[in-house]
Amino acid sequence: MPRRREARPLAEHYGDLVRVALMEARPAGLHTYQLMAATRLTRSQVGRGMRHVRDVVAAENLTPITWTRRDRFMFSDDPADWIEYDKRQFRQILGRLTRVITGTLDPHLARYPDDEWAQLATAQLTGVRATLAQLAK
Repeated sequence: MPRRREARPLAEHYGDLVRVALMEARPAGLHTYQLMAATRLTRSQVGRGMRHVRDVVAAENLTPITWTRRDRFMFSDDPADWIEYDKRQFRQILGRLTRVITGTLDPHLARYPDDEWAQLATAQLTGVRATLAQLAK
């Protein structure tokens, strides 16, 4: 099992700046350029901070971070926002997984139908695909 990588001090610092900016903007959200202005960080630093917020800070503070085209990044207190964001994430993962199955595994099995690894991967991923399809509804 891979070990979780320890957060670097800069990522923690950027994450704290991003979290504070988002908390101050509540209930509104912020665009990336607004986060850059509020925190005086570069785009890549805001990205690192946002990853730290998603990986660590949101779980510690029990406040999910969401993103919408209209509101951008925000801490929302509305469970409906969380559910809609989760569903969009599942749809995105479902699309990527479907492309792996249809673009890689299906042709693999067509050429080598007795390949045990490809059969196992297809069987397992088909189950995951069905689960993601249900979660994305």
